[in-house]
Amino acid sequence: MKKLILFAALAFGFSWNSQAQQKEITPAKVGVQYGKKVDNSNAVTVDKLEKSLETSAKFTGKVTGKVVEVCKKKGCYLTLERTGDKEPVMVRFTDYSYFVPTDLIGKNVVLDGYAKVKEATNEITFVADGVLVVK
Repeated sequence: MKKLILFAALAFGFSWNSQAQQKEITPAKVGVQYGKKVDNSNAVTVDKLEKSLETSAKFTGKVTGKVVEVCKKKGCYLTLERTGDKEPVMVRFTDYSYFVPTDLIGKNVVLDGYAKVKEATNEITFVADGVLVVK
């Protein structure tokens, strides 16, 4: 009986450890995709996104901008630069189904998804289905 319990515990430990290990994230180079496939056609700038959100509660489509920050733990979010001293656009990924590398900082990307403004803070949040490195 003790051997059976020990065997079950070891089997559980090995399966948990293999699931906890993250797959290698591809380094950020032009043309690399994260999440769903994205092309750069019809992408608007962050400034145009801001203007669109002044008249509409939600924006759906593609946005292009420069990455200024990436989550250091495992690439679970990024931020896009805004003009002036405004807070960057916070970008999260649909259902956390993919992650991005930290070497994405300083690169230009195209995101496909939807955005909205948090009215209390005037912060723009974007949920991306996919990310394409363009520059």
